[in-house]
Amino acid sequence: MSAKLIHIGFGNYFNEDKILAIAVPKSSPIKRNMVVARDENRLIDLTNGRRTKSVIFTDAGSVVLSALEPVTINGRLEDSVAGKESR
Repeated sequence: MSAKLIHIGFGNYFNEDKILAIAVPKSSPIKRNMVVARDENRLIDLTNGRRTKSVIFTDAGSVVLSALEPVTINGRLEDSVAGKESR
């Protein structure tokens, strides 16, 4: 069984099976989670210097930052699931 990767911007890919939640980094609790993850070396910044538009929480406890909107990532996840169902 191979890992299904989705494109999350700027040539970066992530295993879709590891995603627990995708959030917008505007609320204080999400921002606090980002700070704690950075302090604990669990933060993965895949924005390539761009503004963070989504925060991905993983089943391993890592926090991944992306410069793509959550709706864009969700659309790619839905397209991937639709592709699996048609096989």
